[in-house]
Amino acid sequence: MPAPHPTRVLILCTHNSARSQMAEALLRDAARRLDLKLDVHSAGTEATQVKDGARTVIAELGLNLDHHTSKTLWDVPDAQNFDYVITVCDSAAEACPVYPGRTERRHYPFLDPSGGSLDRWRLVRDQLRGQFDAFALALKEGRPVPPTYEDSPAVTAQ
Repeated sequence: MPAPHPTRVLILCTHNSARSQMAEALLRDAARRLDLKLDVHSAGTEATQVKDGARTVIAELGLNLDHHTSKTLWDVPDAQNFDYVITVCDSAAEACPVYPGRTERRHYPFLDPSGGSLDRWRLVRDQLRGQFDAFALALKEGRPVPPTYEDSPAVTAQ
């Protein structure tokens, strides 16, 4: 019997430069820690560049965004074939295209850390980590994923 396909997750933000980039790295790390098969991508409604603040605070967790680039949805492989599409800012939620019936959409809005201090970047990173840890844990345990950001319990690093 062939191995099951990994669950495909797309994280969308406006510029794919901060929140979605951090969320992609954090969700991949959560999946690795939980031995969960996920195929995780991030994109923006516009492409710009990955911000230094995102690179810095992700590196503090031993992860890196060195090979990450800002991209649009159309730069993502098989862009219309995702199990979950998660928007992490209101603008992306409004601009998100329609997906086939099997795709579950979630909106987890986070403060834009751009232009803020490193402490602001760390706050958003830690909120993203809690949210995407909870998302990955729900998938691993076969439970419904959190429907909103507020409904996600904090999950400690494993």
